Amino acid sequence: RIGQQWFQVHLLQGLAVQRVLEVGPNLGLVSALLANAGFTVTTMDMMPSLDPRPDIPHIQGELTAIDGFCLSGHDAIICCETLEHLPWDQVQPVLAKFHAAAPDYLIISVPYMGFQIDWRLYLNTVTARSKFSVKKLNFLRRFRPDVDPWGHKWEVGYRGHSLAALAAKIQAAGWQIERRDFTTPARSVFYLLRRG
Repeated sequence: RIGQQWFQVHLLQGLAVQRVLEVGPNLGLVSALLANAGFTVTTMDMMPSLDPRPDIPHIQGELTAIDGFCLSGHDAIICCETLEHLPWDQVQPVLAKFHAAAPDYLIISVPYMGFQIDWRLYLNTVTARSKFSVKKLNFLRRFRPDVDPWGHKWEVGYRGHSLAALAAKIQAAGWQIERRDFTTPARSVFYLLRRG
């Protein structure tokens, strides 16, 4: 997943951003990448911070319950691989809460299981490797939520959870889609959003 984590920082390249709120930092790899790249970082999660550095402030709270004012004061919010842990009907209100916090940009990513083919070939004079993966027909099936209460509640690409349905939630929350990208081998869809 290192490519996904690096990509979060890459999407900030060239933007007028200094202060970043990272939602769902886990062990702090993206926080470290952001801090090392010169950004001022704050993290937010329902759990206490797992990051050993005391210079990165942490907001502890449940994303659906926290007041949007607590999330304000940042140029950008990054919320990657987090929204799919919330019920689908809570995604738009959370995106609206991010919008009310008034950052200029929001970066989100969620798992993407729509139709896709991934083929890679590596060759040199000593070795050859290839990898092939196909995801298909998930749009015909409903996503089965994980039995783990912290697990995924939905993923884009399944019936009722299309790219268009996610884009509608994004736009209804007041965001403009500036860029959409897909990552592999960890299959996710990324959005760079501008506050509308």
